[in-house]
Amino acid sequence: MRRKSGKYFDRIPADPDPLTVRVKKRVSFSDVDIMGIVWHGRYTKYFEEGFAAIGREFSLSYKEFYESGLRAPIVQMHVDYHSPLILDEICTIEARMIWNDGARINIEYTIIKEDGQVAATGYTIQMFIDAESQEHFIVTPPLLENCRNKWINGEYAC
Repeated sequence: MRRKSGKYFDRIPADPDPLTVRVKKRVSFSDVDIMGIVWHGRYTKYFEEGFAAIGREFSLSYKEFYESGLRAPIVQMHVDYHSPLILDEICTIEARMIWNDGARINIEYTIIKEDGQVAATGYTIQMFIDAESQEHFIVTPPLLENCRNKWINGEYAC
């Protein structure tokens, strides 16, 4: 099986470019195993940091989910490991929200080492549920629709 380089979701030429954020992070002691390399399960935490940055930047923060009565659990996640991160290394977490027309959020991630090598790539898919009823959204909730309207109208600079 070949590892993906970072493009997990199909791109349709008419769709807007992905919304992208980059977050710098220093590998901490609590993230590494006894060999001084980042434990494989921590990469999902790094993905989460990228998602949180996208939320803050593009009006999809956890606070906005909460205030809108929404939850967006991850329903699918994938990680491809390329080159290990080590203790105290500084990396860049790149998160890209990919356009889609469904009631979901598709995010691709690339974690880049200080020397430019790719440490890991992956993706998450999140679906929406009503916080109170726990019902799944079949149509796009207003919070995501507002984000998409700004996105399609070019109000977000990436």
